Parts: sequence; structure tokens; C-alpha cells
Amino acid sequence: MTFRQFAFNNVIRSKRTYLAHFLSSTFAIMIFFTYALLAFHPNLQGDLAASITINTFAKSGLQISQGLIFFFSFFFILYSVSAFLKTRKKDFGILMLHGMSRSQLNKLVFIENIIIGTASILTGITIGMAFSKFILIMSNNLLMIDKGLPFYMPFKAIGITFGAFLLLFLFISLFTSRLVNVEQLVELIKAEEKPKPEPKASLWLSLFALICIGLGYTAVFHSVNAIHYKDVKYVLFMMATGVSFVVLGTYFLFTQLSVYVLRVLKKRENIFFKKTNILIISDLVYQLKDNAKMFFMVTIISAVAFTAVGTCMGLGNSSMAESDSPFAFSYRSYNNNNLEKEHIKRIESELNDGGFNFKRVTYSIKQISDTIYNSNVLLSVIKISDYNKLAEAFGFERESLKDENDSFVIPSRKVTNTKSNQNNFQLLHGNIRKAMHVNKILTPKELQDTNITTIIIPDSVYNQMIVDPESQYGQFTINGFVVKDWEKTKKVAEKILASLQKGNKDINDPRVYNESYQFSTLIFTWIAMKQGFGLASIMSVLIGIVFFTFAA
Repeated sequence: MTFRQFAFNNVIRSKRTYLAHFLSSTFAIMIFFTYALLAFHPNLQGDLAASITINTFAKSGLQISQGLIFFFSFFFILYSVSAFLKTRKKDFGILMLHGMSRSQLNKLVFIENIIIGTASILTGITIGMAFSKFILIMSNNLLMIDKGLPFYMPFKAIGITFGAFLLLFLFISLFTSRLVNVEQLVELIKAEEKPKPEPKASLWLSLFALICIGLGYTAVFHSVNAIHYKDVKYVLFMMATGVSFVVLGTYFLFTQLSVYVLRVLKKRENIFFKKTNILIISDLVYQLKDNAKMFFMVTIISAVAFTAVGTCMGLGNSSMAESDSPFAFSYRSYNNNNLEKEHIKRIESELNDGGFNFKRVTYSIKQISDTIYNSNVLLSVIKISDYNKLAEAFGFERESLKDENDSFVIPSRKVTNTKSNQNNFQLLHGNIRKAMHVNKILTPKELQDTNITTIIIPDSVYNQMIVDPESQYGQFTINGFVVKDWEKTKKVAEKILASLQKGNKDINDPRVYNESYQFSTLIFTWIAMKQGFGLASIMSVLIGIVFFTFAA
């Protein structure tokens, strides 16, 4: 028997010891290959059609995800090999007792790691190829790509995966072969027989775990409520603080509190000596202490993975796009726009040719400084007759204002349910200085903006507001098109965008920006959102699977 055959037989004999290491490595390689399969697909090379931003996100996101998996795979495999080497101390002791030298032992460990690494690479790529068609179909459904994602032979993905992980296993094999500590033979042979010290736990650290978890959940709960009335930085800070406290508390929950509770139970004779509790509790104390870090890792990684997947899948819903713009097509016209009538006629013509029933709503908005909440955000002002046009188009209740000093307020989503009890404010705009009374707070979801509060005033007062063309507080007209089946308007949207974007290379961008007008399409906004969250879902699911496998 040659030395290589001896090393190969060693791996076969110790297959139970190396099985977890082999499977985890195989999973990581399979996921890395899956990212490469998508990253190098011909139909994803600049053809993720929502916008340039999504194309960039797709390329960079998949590359970053590959890098993350490779980076964490290195540390995991290094940790995994080191852990398994410790379990084989007795084997090494017996081999050295029979005359194996230190250099031969290092060579044995190196060859064993190379065998396992090569087997993992081949198995991971094979499994990835077997499931590649399924992955491409699922990815196509998430990304809404017109041409689809047909199967192709991913030679580049195979080459990069094989080369990257072969180098990784070579380096780790060289490194770990130096980790084998040659101790006294007696110590190596009796490594499994050493008694473990009794686990200890601190009362104060146990209480600290409960306090951290309590503070963490309180901070997260507060941040969720603060979304409506605090800025983004504050909300993110509170979320990060809450998550940090929960992570810290969870660590001490497994390492201290759980052990402390079991030690308290051991002191309760009526519980400890009842039936088989003496065996169960005594064993649990050691098991919890030995596996506390693993329980902690599994808990945190599982929570992160499932939260990311659930969030990304939910955020791609069409109602999310509708919350930003209630109109299937929105044409915003500024002063001196000579093309407005021509563009509106073209939009209506394309919708009619496409067989869509639609409602067109035209209304004007004047912007003033915020005298209600004294924020830096401008207020939008519309007249009551325009509000009733919108009410008719969207099917909510019409309103009326009897006095010139009466008004309605549609608060932004940030201030809803916090400062929306305002009763009076000053309408200050150019020649207008008027004390206004808020008759009612209105919250139609179609008209609520994320940041901008809208004021509804009588037509007579609105018409008195003189707009200075040079002022930053300007006026614009919105032509909104309400289409019931807007999810089917993609072809119509493409034709309209192509005609409005003549000379513009970025034809698939969901918006057209111009000094005289702005045009946006809900269908392309939704597709961009779906593709963005679809990519995030793919990346979060696959990375979550890898991390969960590593932790398990």
C-alpha cells in the first residue's frame, strides 16, 4: 500500500468524522457556482431591462455575494478542519506510536484535506449543474426578463469555481498541516478520556442577558413606531442599537443564563432527583456549555436569513409601487411647456390603440414653505375642485369647503398619527397672508406622499396665489392616467417612452426628466422594484443557506 492509498483509506474509514465538513464545503461550492451561473448568463449581460441602476446592481451584487461566500468559506473550512483534527488526536497518537514521523503526519493531513476538497468541488459543481435549470426558471420568474433565462453550458462558471476553491483548499491544506500539535504520545492517545471541568455560570451575566434582550426588543419596537415621525438616521440608529442588544443578549442567554437555570434546577432536590432528571439535567449542563456558541450562531444566522428572505419577497408586491404613484402614467408639466398637448394626445392614442380603458385627471399644484410643521420640506397646495376630480377617479368621498379660511390637510406618511391634529396654520405665499383652519385630516392612500404634506384650500384662495416663475416655490400641472390593468401596460409604456426619449440611450428607464416636463410609468417602476428585490431575494436566500449550513 502506498502512502497516498493509506491517506485515501483513512478518509474512507473516517467518513463519519469528515461528513459534516464535506457536506458544508459542498454546499458552499454549489452556491458559489450558482452565483457564477447567473453572473455569466448571456441574457443577464446588460439585459436586465428595468434600468441602468438595476443592471449595475445585478453585476456588482452577484460579484459581491460570490466574494462573501468565498471569504467566509475560507474561515469556515479552516475552523472546520481544525475542529476535526482535534477529534483525531487519538488516531495520530497511534500512528506516531507505530513510528510515523512529524513530516509524514503533516503529509498525511495535507493529502486527506486535498482529497476531501477535490471531492467537495466536483460534487458541488455536479449538484449545481443538476439544479441549474430549476434555478434559472426561478430566477427568471423573480427578475421578469422578457427573453427568459434558457439553459446554457457554463464553462466559465465551472472554471472559476473549480480554480478558486482548488486554490483555497490547497492553501488551507498547507496551513492546517502545520496546526497539528505533536504532544506527548500518552496525551494524544488519552485525549478523549480527559474529564471535562464542571460548567460555571454567572448570576450577573445571566441578568445582563435578560436586560440586553429586553432593551433590544424595546429599541426595535420604538424604531418601528418612530418611522412615522423621526428621520431615517434616527430610525436606523435605533434599529442597529436594538439588533446589537438582542445579539449580545442571545449570546449570554446560551452561554450563561441557560447554564445558570440548569444549575439552579440541580440544587432543587425535589426536581433533580425525580425519575431520570438527574441524568437529563446533568447531561444538558455540559451539552449547553459545549454547544452554546453553535446555538448562538444558528439562532442569529437563521433570524437574519429568514428576515431577509421574507422582507425581500414581500417588498416586490405591486401595491408597493402603487403607494409611490397611484397613476399608471404620470405627466408633470412645468411652465412654458409647449409640448404638453402633443404628449398628452400621444399617451391617450397609445392607450386607446392598446385597448385600455383609462381615466385622465388633470390638476395643478403650487408649492409653499411649511407653516404647519415648520419643516424644511415644501407643502403642496391644491384646490378643492381638483381634489374632488381625484376623489371621483379613485372612488373616495368628495369634500366641500364653505369658508375661505377653511382647509383640509393630507399629512405625509411621516407625520400621520403624530402631528396630524393641527387645527390652524398660516398660509404664506407672495401676496397671500391668511390664517387657515383645518376642518379635517384626510388620509386617502392614493394621495399620501412619503415626505410631502398636501393642503386643500378653496378655489377662490388658490386662484389668488400668484406664482413667481423665478421663485423656488413653483407651480406645475399633473396629468395622471388611471388604468385598472396597469400591470399589462408594458408594451404601451415602451412605445410612449421611446417617443419621449428620442436621442436618449437609456430608453428603459421608468422616468423621463426634462426642464419642461417629467414622465413616469408605473409598470417600469414596478418592474425595477421587482427586479431589485428579486436580485436581493436570490442573494439573501443563497447566502442564508450557506451561512445556515456553516452554522449547523
